[in-house]
Amino acid sequence: MKHRRAGWLNGLAALLMLWAVLAMQGCTTQANGDDVADGQPGEEDPAIPVEAATVVNEDVAAVYSGTATLEADEQATVVSQITGVVLDIHAEEGDFVDAGQVLARVETDRYRLQVEQAEAALRRLETDFQRKKELFERELVSADDFERVSAEMQAQKATYELAQLDLEYTSIRAPISGYISERMVRAGNLVALHDPVYRITSYDPLLAVLHVPERELRVLRKGLEVSVVLDAWPGETFGGEIIRMSPVIDPATGTFRVTAAVTDRDDMLKPGLFGRVEILYDLRENVPVIPRSAVITEDELNHVFVVGQDGSAVRRSVQLGYERAGVVEVRAGVSTGETVVTAGKGSLSDGARVEIIEIGAQPKA
Repeated sequence: MKHRRAGWLNGLAALLMLWAVLAMQGCTTQANGDDVADGQPGEEDPAIPVEAATVVNEDVAAVYSGTATLEADEQATVVSQITGVVLDIHAEEGDFVDAGQVLARVETDRYRLQVEQAEAALRRLETDFQRKKELFERELVSADDFERVSAEMQAQKATYELAQLDLEYTSIRAPISGYISERMVRAGNLVALHDPVYRITSYDPLLAVLHVPERELRVLRKGLEVSVVLDAWPGETFGGEIIRMSPVIDPATGTFRVTAAVTDRDDMLKPGLFGRVEILYDLRENVPVIPRSAVITEDELNHVFVVGQDGSAVRRSVQLGYERAGVVEVRAGVSTGETVVTAGKGSLSDGARVEIIEIGAQPKA
């Protein structure tokens, strides 16, 4: 009997302990439910601060940019056409000379004497020719004698003209107009036939030669305007236009040659100056544009975060067009007047609440 009562008491104690545990769990659940109802742990996430810009309509240009070194369109190496000692120098490096202007003179005495000698021989033969002609017309000399004298006179005439030409070559003249870029002789130097004596460079026009990727062949054409900015003249822009385009693609580089003539101002340009060249080949007017910083590119797809009226940022796909100076055209995906996130987008997820702390100024294309 005692054993039965002990077992019954143990069972009752176990039931009481189970009831106590269940009661405590109920209280905890109720407390948690009250907390949720009060709204403390379940508050909305705080808004993420971002910078943004408004989609506006502007003109946007399509530009090819490259680098080039200015080259002279015309350059000539002046050579001596006779042998002799240089007597006088009439042009120095940096001087501008006109075509035909005398640059230097070579000794003339010997060549002048050769002219006088050839002229005297020619006069004698001309007299002999006239006498033979009269006799031939009277049939007093044979045709062979007359033809021989005539041939001798013609040969001497050529000798005289060559002597005159050599005398003229004692004045070394500029073959083109331009600047003396190099002088290679001094007074008293002996120059031989075809020795270089000067180098002349024409600065009008100067050329910017670019090697352009083949993908640009369809958009570039002769006559397009170019602008050039040079390291030697910061802040200055020089205009020009494309004057030549090679129709051949270099298979080794995949490029073709484009030559633009650059217009000088106040003799500021010189061959060899390095600069950046821009070629404007298309212009789209009054199209939606956004800052390039607003665009997220992943797997060759472009997206932006558009801020709605409720303050949430929605991820949206966009199609881009021309881009220049930090501004990109939007062909599809956003509309004029909408707001896109430009800074802080890296921490956003689709639908996140945002707080715009600054509306950035829209740069001009």
